Amino acid sequence: MSFMKVLKETQGNKFIKGTIIVALLMLTTGFAKAQDQLIFPFQGGVTIMNRFFKDSLTVSQDIIQKKATGNVVLKFTADVNGNIKKIIIYYADDYVLTLPVIEALKRSNHKWIIPDHEKLHDFIISFSVNFNPPAVESNALAKEVYSYYKQRHPIVSVNQVPIDDVTLLPTVAVNYDLPQ
Repeated sequence: MSFMKVLKETQGNKFIKGTIIVALLMLTTGFAKAQDQLIFPFQGGVTIMNRFFKDSLTVSQDIIQKKATGNVVLKFTADVNGNIKKIIIYYADDYVLTLPVIEALKRSNHKWIIPDHEKLHDFIISFSVNFNPPAVESNALAKEVYSYYKQRHPIVSVNQVPIDDVTLLPTVAVNYDLPQ
């Protein structure tokens, strides 16, 4: 009977020791994962980046007149000082949308943070440009939007991006008001 008593105590101790070891491993894994998080590559974070581009991007009269809408996807390279070295248009729904987007991106010089071990780093950023619809929509507005859509000239790059060498940034949404 004393053998059974010793056996039960030993199994209970093993269970407690096993539970403590598993808990310590999970805790250690949690701390290791917290250290694995990267710093957002724009000084101030994603909210500041969105605000910067919304404030810096000036929608041209040509865009407003044409009621242009669409997406622009750019690849750019930043150096260790946050300077933008080159900009490549990967996709744009129309050329007219690229001009203010590129100008806003140029204004972001010195605001990019790249990993310590790199001299240059590539980023992909997309912009979505749309107008705020008026309270009362009209057939004339629908015709103008359709006319722009038919006449636009998309830009598509054939250069492929190696995904492991580039950081994909969140889309910046820019909305503009139509004149009354």
